[in-house]
Amino acid sequence: MPAPGIVGQVNNGARLIKIGAIWLLALMLAALAAVASVAMVNANFFGPQQPVRDYFAALHEGDGAKALGLLRANVPQANAAMLDGDGLKQSAAAVTDLHVGNPRQLPGGHSAITASYTIDGAELSTDFELEPGPRHWLFFDSWRFVPTTLPTIDVSVVNAQQAMVNSVKVNMPGGRNTFAVFFPGKYQAEYRSDFFQAPPVTRTVTASGTRAPAVALATGPTSALVSQVDAKLHQYLDQCAGQPVLLPTDCPLGSKTDNRVLSAVKWTILSYPEVDISAYGGTWVLAPLTVKAQVEFQEQELFTGKIVDVKTAEDFGFTAKLNVTDTSVSVTPVVSY
Repeated sequence: MPAPGIVGQVNNGARLIKIGAIWLLALMLAALAAVASVAMVNANFFGPQQPVRDYFAALHEGDGAKALGLLRANVPQANAAMLDGDGLKQSAAAVTDLHVGNPRQLPGGHSAITASYTIDGAELSTDFELEPGPRHWLFFDSWRFVPTTLPTIDVSVVNAQQAMVNSVKVNMPGGRNTFAVFFPGKYQAEYRSDFFQAPPVTRTVTASGTRAPAVALATGPTSALVSQVDAKLHQYLDQCAGQPVLLPTDCPLGSKTDNRVLSAVKWTILSYPEVDISAYGGTWVLAPLTVKAQVEFQEQELFTGKIVDVKTAEDFGFTAKLNVTDTSVSVTPVVSY
């Protein structure tokens, strides 16, 4: 029978081995958990999808500097009004139902990420290519966009030096400009003033390095301008009709007779000209005008002495010069005799 001391030593050794095994198992489990945690964190926060998520977040915040830094994009020689602030925010606000897809392997260790989304009810997508970057803290991956070039949009406007793009006032030297834009996004150009306007034109941009279809803003007169011009023509022609003579001064109206006029001459405007304003030669012009007027008077024939009532209607043509500023409208009739 073994001595009590020897039995105690054996039991203590077995206990130590058991404790050591437990600790070893715990360490192995901890190591496995750590590896799993690193893998999970790597996939969720340091994978190629994260820079894409960060990029879209920067767009929605209107933070163009951050978005450009993440995208590592070349900025073309173009106006930068849409690359920051409210113009960028409005562009990104149109991008809804965003889903950043799983990475796909490309040659050279690169990854491709497809972001799908909706703009104005249309289901669209954009592919991003990313490359591995330096590791963080020895364990965590990093990814960065493969450099690309921002797309552009050409905008023109008739007879104006400014326009609106995504509700931001932009300069249009010579009526033209080119804007660098982020993608994906929606860009709406328009022109509005008290006297002229152009209907909004929208372009959706989904890829880098592209030139979106050009935007041509077809500016035309507002109803307010047409009303002002119409009122000025009415006033002018009414003044002409108020002159009780056959040939009103500085007016398109006129009548001739070889007989003696016995009564006052009465003019009546039967129909006023239609106002048609269009662009020509870098300015705004009125189309030739026609007024229909009636003249009434009593005359005596020189050879017979007969007294006759005259009442005739005729179309009279004339032109007018139009001058429009930001605050005023002037119409100057031009009469040729």
